[in-house]
Amino acid sequence: MDELKPRPANSSPLTPIGFLERSATVYGNCPSLVYNDTTYTWAETHARSLRVASSIASLPGINRGRVVSVVAPNIPAMYELQFVVPMAGMILNNINTRLDARTVSVLLRHSESRLVFVDHEYSSLLLHSLSLFPASSPRPKLILITDKNNPKQTDFSDENFLTDYETLVETGDPEFKWVRPETEWDPVVLNYTSGTTSSPKGVVHCHRGLFVITVDTLIDWFVPKQPVYLWTLPMFHANGWSFPWGIAAVGGTNVCLRRFDAGAIYAAVRRHGVTHMCGAPVVLNMLSICPDGKKLEKPVEILTAGAPPPAEVLRRTEAMGFRVSHGYGLTETGGLVVSCAWKREWDRFPAAERARLKARQGVATVAMAEIDVVDRETGERVKRDGSGIGEVVLRGGSIMLGYLKDPEATATAMREDGWFYTGDVGVMHPDGYLEIKDRSKDIIITGGENVSSVEVESVLYSHPAVNEAAVVARPDEFWGETPCAFLSLKPGIGRDPTEKEVVEFCKAKMPHYMAPKTVVFKDELPKTSTGKIQKFVLREIAKSMGPMRSRI
Repeated sequence: MDELKPRPANSSPLTPIGFLERSATVYGNCPSLVYNDTTYTWAETHARSLRVASSIASLPGINRGRVVSVVAPNIPAMYELQFVVPMAGMILNNINTRLDARTVSVLLRHSESRLVFVDHEYSSLLLHSLSLFPASSPRPKLILITDKNNPKQTDFSDENFLTDYETLVETGDPEFKWVRPETEWDPVVLNYTSGTTSSPKGVVHCHRGLFVITVDTLIDWFVPKQPVYLWTLPMFHANGWSFPWGIAAVGGTNVCLRRFDAGAIYAAVRRHGVTHMCGAPVVLNMLSICPDGKKLEKPVEILTAGAPPPAEVLRRTEAMGFRVSHGYGLTETGGLVVSCAWKREWDRFPAAERARLKARQGVATVAMAEIDVVDRETGERVKRDGSGIGEVVLRGGSIMLGYLKDPEATATAMREDGWFYTGDVGVMHPDGYLEIKDRSKDIIITGGENVSSVEVESVLYSHPAVNEAAVVARPDEFWGETPCAFLSLKPGIGRDPTEKEVVEFCKAKMPHYMAPKTVVFKDELPKTSTGKIQKFVLREIAKSMGPMRSRI
């Protein structure tokens, strides 16, 4: 047996991009995408993707291995581009549409993006971001994504844009031979963790990692062939937790929504016969507090992650006919790698106990090698008693290659002991189920978005009246958490700023979702003997204030 070695026939690089080619063969006449009154089949989606891939592959200066960015909501073009860019041999970079122009400008420069596809709704944002480029920085070419359903959009003949998306479809080659990876370790996507304005962390994934997480998620969530999947989870969030490729693998129907609320979700579920959807707990809360008064005729599977869903929200959501599954993952894992695998005997428990169990993150998915909770300093495993707190560590095939242009951060996260250190704090229960107890100290998760408290504090410190600033998470009935700022003011400044003025000051300097929703003024912030602000004290104060009653 020692003479049997890998050969070309048995070592083709793993990649999820080929799922589209298979779906065109198996499910060619079946619907692939539904958007308003437009419906495409898998054969059409495959042909359109090949055409656009061939068009951008022929553009001068956009060579193999270059980064191509996308700024768009959940529309057909956004879905197709999850295949198009890799098919052209390039690296896909989805950009969060909630970011401000300054942050988008930083990310485009950091990634050295050479081409940007931008939806007409965000064209002014992108043009503003490019205006912030230094004169010496090369600017990417722009492709405008138009929408026939919206007559108020930028004319694609505008000199700022090379052409529009549909022109690339019309002029491309449907017989284009897409570029397969030379090795499965070739980079294929670049996702930024939080859109930070100071030191952006660009997570790079390879073809192998995306293949592993895609197949793993389909198995773990038990997704059947030809589901009807509703896109409420943004595709810019870790490539929609791998479901653009996963739904192609099983020949499902993607129901796309440019924007949505609870009413739009319920309407889409009933109109299209939706069977599956994903979303942060904020989406569950939206569905549970804004029902249309009718329980769903057929159950809808909904996968949630990002923060532990409150037990009451789980109960209300499932009462409306949704079957909730809960998992855990990070941008660095490419999707969900821990899931609260349900046991049949738990069905006998009261609703409150079922919700408590389901709120735990769970166990490693089938393709994840190991998960554990360890002491951050020693690396030793903590007791599996549900109370021993440590850092959550992971190892498995979908872990990122590393952070772009940041070897120090890569080495800190992926250490020589073979673990990826998540920065999240948790406990391991005696039954082997993980439960997250806290996030890394600088991260607040609001509506599924990561907010760095350090970033918010840096903006607050730029206010002329602020002496000290500390930002922590405050519970929120709708968003899960929102930033809460504690401030001490400089003496002798005249009129003190109001809470509203501080919030508006922050909104003018950062994306609105990052701005504090609560501002508490104190004579002095609590500190240690060495002068360090005691954030754990402030977290308890914010928690004691009770959850905010935010609404969209």
